[in-house]
Amino acid sequence: MEEKVALVTGASRGIGAATAIRLARDGCAVAVNYLHDLKGAEAVVAKIRALGQRAVALQADVGEPEQARKLIQQAAEGLGGLQILVNNAGYSQHAAIEGLKLEDWERMLRIGLTAAFVCAQAAIPYMREAGWGRIVNVASLRAMTGSDHGAHYASAKAGIIGLTKSLALELAKYKITVNAVAPGYTRTEMTREALEKHSAEIAAKIPLGRPAEPEEIAAVIAFLASDEASYITGETINANGGIYMR
Repeated sequence: MEEKVALVTGASRGIGAATAIRLARDGCAVAVNYLHDLKGAEAVVAKIRALGQRAVALQADVGEPEQARKLIQQAAEGLGGLQILVNNAGYSQHAAIEGLKLEDWERMLRIGLTAAFVCAQAAIPYMREAGWGRIVNVASLRAMTGSDHGAHYASAKAGIIGLTKSLALELAKYKITVNAVAPGYTRTEMTREALEKHSAEIAAKIPLGRPAEPEEIAAVIAFLASDEASYITGETINANGGIYMR
């Protein structure tokens, strides 16, 4: 199989790191984006290179449009094109609606939604040139259920689903598919505190009885980024252990 080039945003840890490594196992060269955690990104790059694949760590705050555009350019120029984009970067913040500051709302939308739009927009020309492309956006269980402690997070993730469908409709003619994955509770740095404090309560809500491992979410992302998913576009795959079904 011809090597493809992938960029994973927010890939220094958690789902992003697992996805970068999984894509490398599937034969991709991978650009590993990070914001602050250079050490984590370098560890992911080392694992990818140990698999015999090319990799590079690229620092960028994807919530800043100019940095996001430059990131796409650096990935494509550094690794020789770009066929796969995984918009994974994000963060969680608990806030009741009456105490939610406008600047926190706007920051969440910039990182959780606008960044995916900007990165996709910048990546499309490279995918069109290749005649093949995959964009996979990481949404969340909260996009469907809402949140009583993070309206801005749930709203950004719901927007990801609308963006996914819209891009899928527009880009199908270029053989670019666009899909989303909506994870439920997953063992990552972002959820560690909640899982430690409420592990039994959370497990009891999940029909499969446990949170996901990052590698399980990465497997779904990697499938949607593969040739095998060539007839799937505009879909959101719920990977949540059965806690929410639609």
